Amino acid sequence: MINPSTKHSILIGAADKQMKQIDDHSVNLVVTSPPYPMIEMWDQIMAAQNEDIAKQQANGDGAMSFELMHQELDKIWKQVERVLSPGGFACINIGDATRTINDHFSLYNNHSRIISAFIKLGFSNMPNIIWRKQTNAPNKFMGSGMLPAGAYVTLEHEWILIFRKGGKRVFKTDVDKQLRRESAFFWEERNTWFSDLWDLKGVKQKLESPDTRSRSAAYPFEIPYRLINMYSVKGDTILDPFLGTGTTTLAAIASGRNSVGIEIDETFLSIINENIECSVPEQLNRYITNRIEQHKNFILIRNFDEKNNDIKHFNENLNLPVMTSQETGIKICFVDEINGSALDGYEVSYKEVLKSEDLVLRKSSKIGKQELIRF
Repeated sequence: MINPSTKHSILIGAADKQMKQIDDHSVNLVVTSPPYPMIEMWDQIMAAQNEDIAKQQANGDGAMSFELMHQELDKIWKQVERVLSPGGFACINIGDATRTINDHFSLYNNHSRIISAFIKLGFSNMPNIIWRKQTNAPNKFMGSGMLPAGAYVTLEHEWILIFRKGGKRVFKTDVDKQLRRESAFFWEERNTWFSDLWDLKGVKQKLESPDTRSRSAAYPFEIPYRLINMYSVKGDTILDPFLGTGTTTLAAIASGRNSVGIEIDETFLSIINENIECSVPEQLNRYITNRIEQHKNFILIRNFDEKNNDIKHFNENLNLPVMTSQETGIKICFVDEINGSALDGYEVSYKEVLKSEDLVLRKSSKIGKQELIRF
C-alpha cells in the first residue's frame, strides 16, 4: 500500500493566530525549533509580540524578560495541545541561553521552562534527547580563562524535548495497522535514533539577506527526519509552528507524511520555495537511497562476522534481509513529482524504490551467512 500523494501547506503569520485555522486533533506530530528566549538574535522578533519584553531588558531585568518571552511561547504550546490528536507527540528542539545583563551573567534554562509549560497542559514528558552540536572549538572558554572561581562551562548541546498527549496511540483499522508496518524503521536505525544522545553537526546557512540570516537557526535535516519516522506513520500530518527555512517540510516530504508549516516572516517564503525546489526530488531521493545503502552495509558486515547468529527475516518489498519480523513490512518510497509553491502549497507524488539488485539472498526458512551473494 502506497500513500498516493501528500500535501504541504505554508501559513504566514504569528503561530498562535495561524494555528487557529487548524482543526482540533487533526495533527499527529509537532516537530519544531522555536526562537530561543534570551538569545540576542531573537530579541527583536520576541519583543514584537510583547513590547514589555524590550522594556524589561532595558531595565536590566533578565528574569522578567525570560518569563515574558516564554509566555509568548506558551500561547503556541496551548494551541499545540488543541490540534494534536490523542497519542500524538510534540518534539521541541531548544537550547538554553547564557547572557550578561547589567554586568550580571546568568544561565536561562529554556528547556526546563518549556517542560514545565507542557506538563501544565497535561502532556507526559517522555525521555528527552541531548543534541551535541559540535559547533564550539575545543579550546573555547568563557569567563576568567585559566583562573579559578570565575570561569564557566560553555554550552555545546541543545535539547530535543519529547512530549506525548495522553496514552499510547491506538491503531484500530486494518489500513492503519498496515501503514504502521510500512512505516517501520530498521533495527540498527532504532538503536541509533532512540539513544538519548545525538551527535550531529549544526547547519551552515546559505541565505542571501544578512537580516534574514541573523534570524535563522535551521537544524540539520537529519533531526526532523528521524523524529518524523520515530513518532508518526505514513499519511500522518506533521506541524511545525516555527518553520523557518522549511527543513521540517522537506523531512515530511521525504517520509511520506503531510505537513503544515507556519512562519511569521513572509520573506522566508522565497527561501522555503527555493529549498524545496532544489531538494525535490533528487537530493531527497539520494538521502533515501543512502538510508537503504546503510542498511545493506550493516547486513553485509554483520553476516561476515561468524560470532553473529544467522538473520532469519526477509523484506520482500526491498529484497533485503532484516533483523526482526517487524521490519518485513517496511516500504520505502522515492519522491516522484512535486507541484505547487510555498504560497499555494505543495502536492507530492511517490514511487516505489527499485528492489535491491546488487545484494541478493536466496530465500529460505533460515537465511544463512553462506547464502549472501555480493555481485
